[in-house]
Order: sequence, then C-alpha cells, then structure tokens
Amino acid sequence: MATQMGCSPAAARLLLLLLLVLVVAAGASVAGATYVKYKDPKQPIEARVTDLLARMTLEEKIGQMTQIERANASTSVIEKYFVGSVLSGGGSAPSENASAAAWQEMITKMQKAALSTRLGIPIIYGIDAVHGNNNAYNATIFPHNVGLGATRDPDLVKLIGRATALEARATGIPYTFAPCVAVCRDPRWGRCYESFSEDTKLVQLMTAAVIPGLQGAPRHPTGIPVVAGPKNVAGCAKHFVGDGGTRNGINENNTVLSFHDLMRIHMPPYYDAVIKGIASVMISYSSWNGIKMHENKFLITQILKEKMRFRGFVITDWQAVDKITTPPHKHYYHSIQETIHAGIDMVMVPYDYPEFVADVTAQAKRGAIKMDRIDDAVTRILRVKFAMGLFENPLPDQSLVAHLGSKPHRELAREAVRKSLVLLKNGKGKKDGKPVLPLTKNAKKILVVGTHAHDLGLQCGGWTKSWQGQSGNNFTGQGTTILEAIKSAVDKKTVIDYSEHPDKGNVSKSEDEYDYAVVVVGEQPYAETAGDNLNLTIPGPGPEVIRKVCELVKCVVVLVSGRPLVVEPYLDTMDALVAAWLPGTEGHGVADVLFGDYGFSGKLPRTWVRSVDQLPMNYGDKLYDPLFPFGFGLTTKPAARS
Repeated sequence: MATQMGCSPAAARLLLLLLLVLVVAAGASVAGATYVKYKDPKQPIEARVTDLLARMTLEEKIGQMTQIERANASTSVIEKYFVGSVLSGGGSAPSENASAAAWQEMITKMQKAALSTRLGIPIIYGIDAVHGNNNAYNATIFPHNVGLGATRDPDLVKLIGRATALEARATGIPYTFAPCVAVCRDPRWGRCYESFSEDTKLVQLMTAAVIPGLQGAPRHPTGIPVVAGPKNVAGCAKHFVGDGGTRNGINENNTVLSFHDLMRIHMPPYYDAVIKGIASVMISYSSWNGIKMHENKFLITQILKEKMRFRGFVITDWQAVDKITTPPHKHYYHSIQETIHAGIDMVMVPYDYPEFVADVTAQAKRGAIKMDRIDDAVTRILRVKFAMGLFENPLPDQSLVAHLGSKPHRELAREAVRKSLVLLKNGKGKKDGKPVLPLTKNAKKILVVGTHAHDLGLQCGGWTKSWQGQSGNNFTGQGTTILEAIKSAVDKKTVIDYSEHPDKGNVSKSEDEYDYAVVVVGEQPYAETAGDNLNLTIPGPGPEVIRKVCELVKCVVVLVSGRPLVVEPYLDTMDALVAAWLPGTEGHGVADVLFGDYGFSGKLPRTWVRSVDQLPMNYGDKLYDPLFPFGFGLTTKPAARS
C-alpha cells in the first residue's frame, strides 16, 4: 500500500513514528491540564468552596477577609495582599463626574489584577447605593427609605431595588451596602431617613420586598445567599442590630433594651433578610447594653449565624474595628482578635491594610486567632462570590452602561415621589374652610419661595454624590427641582414669582396679587452623626419665610426633611402642609400631586411629635399624644381634567 501511495516502506515507518510521538505528546498535554473543581460552574457551590479553600495559603485567606478603599487599590497592592474586596467610601469616585464607562474601566483594572494572582479569585467591589446608585454622576436618585416607607407599596420598593441594582451594574459594581433595615425609634438620630419606619412590621414588609429587587428571588434553602444574575447585585442588611434604638437617638451610641425587646423590635427585619437570601450583614457601630456590637459574639455568631442560619458573610462598618476602643485604634491588635472571634468575616479596613494583614497573620500563626474561624470567614466570602457568578463573569458588562439614569428609572422614581408625599393639613378651617389642594394650574400669578424650592442637593439629602450631600443644582447630572416641576405643571400664561427668601414688604404689597404661594423649606443635607439633632426645629430661615408668606398669602408648605420636624408653632398659619421627605432628583413627582394629576396617598411611616420633650414616642406606646399619629395621611382625588 505504501508503495502504491508513492511512499517507501522506510518513509512509511518514519511517518507512523511521527504520528505516535504526536499522539503521546497530545496525551501528555491533556494530562497536564489538571481538572480544577472550583473553576467548574457545573459543580455545586459548596464543593467549589471546599476545593478552593483547601488550595489557599494563610496569606490568601487573610486577603479575602480584607476590604480596602478604592484609592489604595492599585494593581500591585491587590496582587501583593491578595485583596478580596474593594469599596468606594461616600463620594469616592474614579474622577469628578465620572461616567459609567470610567467606573467600569477602573473596576476592570482592579479585577484583572485579582485574576492574575495564583488562584485567580475575583474581588467583590462594594458601594453605598442606598437610594439609587447615589455616588455616580447622572444616576437616578430615589427617595430615601423614610419616604419609601410612606408609600406602603412593597411592589414599588421591589422595582426600586431592581433599578438600583441595574444602575450599580451599569458602573460595574456588583455589591451594595443596602438595604438599611434599622427600626428608627427616635427621629433625633442622624440616620433616621435611612430607616423605612419606626414600626417593625413596616420595616419587615419593605425589607422582604427590596432584597429580591436587588438580588433576585431566593432559590436556595433559608440562609443561603442568592444573586440571581448579572443584572442583580449582592445586598447587605445593616446595621446589626439595634442601631435605631440608641439613647436619645445619638448615633453609634448605646441601645439599652432587654433581650426580649431587642428581638421583638429590632431583630425581625434580619429574619426576613436571611429568608430572602441576603448576601451579607453589616454590624452596627452601636452597643447593646454597653457591649460593642462588633465584639458581641452572642448576637453575631450564636443568634445570626447559628440560630438564624445565616450563610452569607458578616462585614464591619467603616474602620469599626478601630472604634471598639476609646480612643480609636488603641489596642488594635487585640481589637482584631476580639472582632474576628465574635464572628466578623470581612473587615472594612479601609486604609491601613498593611497593619491589619500583618496583625492577623501574626495572631493566626501563633494561634491567638483560630484557623477554623478564619476558614469559616473565608468559606462565607467565597460562597457569596460563587453565588454571584463572579468566577464566571468577573468583569463589568459594557452593554449595561446606558441603564445609568435611564428614563424608565426616572419615571419609577417620579412615581415613588408621588406615593411618598404625606398630606398633613389641607385647609385652615377658617374663611371659606375649603381644601387648598389640589392647586389650580390656571392661576394668574403664583409665588414660589424657600431655600428648598430650587435646589437638587437639598432635595436629595445626604448620601448623594458625597457622604454628607451638598447644596446646588450642578452635581447630580440630571434632575428636576420642585420649582422647575411647578413651572412645567402650570398653564403657560401663569406668572411665577420665585424668591429663596422674600422680603415681607414686597409680599404685603402684593397680597391680593397672588392666587397662592408654595413655600418649600426644610433641612440641610447630612449623614450619620452630623445629622444628630436634639431640637428638631425647622432650620432658618424656614420659620421666618413661613410666617412672612403664609400670614399674607394662601400658602402650601412643602417640608423637605429626613424626619418629622417641630411644626406646631407654625401650623395655624399654614393653609396646607405636605411632608415631602427627601424626594431625590425627580421633583416632577411633587408637582404631580400638588396640582392634582394624582391624588395624595402617603401615610406617615413614623409618629410626628409636637415637641422633642415627648421623645422617644412610638406607635403603640401607652402614653401617645402626637401632633400626627403613625399612619396618618389625608387623601385627595385627582383633579378633574379640563
């Protein structure tokens, strides 16, 4: 045959020998490509976690437990320390007014550094997307949680969770430190607007809705984290536990309660979070009966992890390990040991990561921190990363960029604003006594006044583009102020006079000239401790503006605030009063209801006291004499179309 093919016997033997060599070489190549179980997406998550954990060195495990700030997360740092997580603190962005593409580019670079390490474990990038993806320029800013609590609409809240997840993913971010499931029992607390309500059941209702919005529907046994797909994000229920119950509402303070009352008032939303498959839980800076939550092994390990069967990871708050001592960072070496043994899995360092890594490494090597505790922590972190699909899809999806600040999301935010507004008063009861709202669109001339009428920053509040928030109309990228919304709503022939702080003399000269006035006043932006407030008065010049205008012109007061403020001294002067909370970028939602395109439907998510002397006062207390009770809210019907 060889001869017939034009090939000599010797050449044929040589050809066969070459083929044999090639076959052997190919077989050796296949054998060399060892099967790696943790890289196989067909394997169960727990099998992948076990396989990967067994391959990890101590240094790689500690790296997974370390979360550092974006500003530190260079390629060399991620590679050297095997960093497991990176975050943006409030206002920390790739650049001023960074685009979604710029966010993605930054995160891609970090992720490629992580993937280049020996085991290729991707980082998980986290951010405080607490009312939309609020750190990002051009993002949709939804009402803060207190306003969402006023809607009583869990279906709406679920959709907001879904939109927030999509806008986070548009910037390449797969993890948000939300939702806040605090039960705020005292409005003097500077984080009260982050709470859905003072009522545990209402907080539970919203918690059970927003988590499936963010993460997708649970499909595993209770406690197993779930992130349904690449358009969802990992969530974080916070701040465990009792953060909303501190004495006098002082941030990071002491919650003095019996175990029974702690479990009855503050713990139930965490049960709902675990049932819905929450990926992580953040611990509170506060204490329970004098014991710092970050070192409370009983509540973190025995209750949350063991009794409640939570299988995600537990993360600290910002520099919280440092803050369990006074002054902060004193005995840091010991603080690390206490918090990790209490059940902390991931530490938000966020800056001094060399010291943290060195201290954990030294304590682990000498047995002061037990290896089984480190292994448990890393197991939980890896479980979440596998559940998120990070190993299969570690890089941002460029096709999602257009979802940041999209029109459908802004329409959703507008709906949320409409449903969040609570009508507290509608008519003075003197003169003709008729309701003032809805306002007519065909007025000849109207007056719009107040610090908050034409200021997106004040409208959005804290945690908007920066940690504390800020005043102004040029930093959110998109949005509509209440004044702009009013101009858009009324007839083109209507004359609108606007003044941030009108002169009383000018108003008195025009008393009969205006059909009505809209007075928009409220709080300045704040976050956390900066928002603690022991008097809860309307900040100046709000009271003065109310008195000057409402004594002379039929007026509607729109109060923009993160909590109920003391309004009783001015209530008789007002013709109508609307609690607008912190509505976000979509001011059209306010005008929609003021002018009757939609009716008022919101209900108070918290008790509105007469004075701070009554605090703390909550729905269900034996002594309960508020100005407006929990659940109060007048309703109106949409105005007839002309």
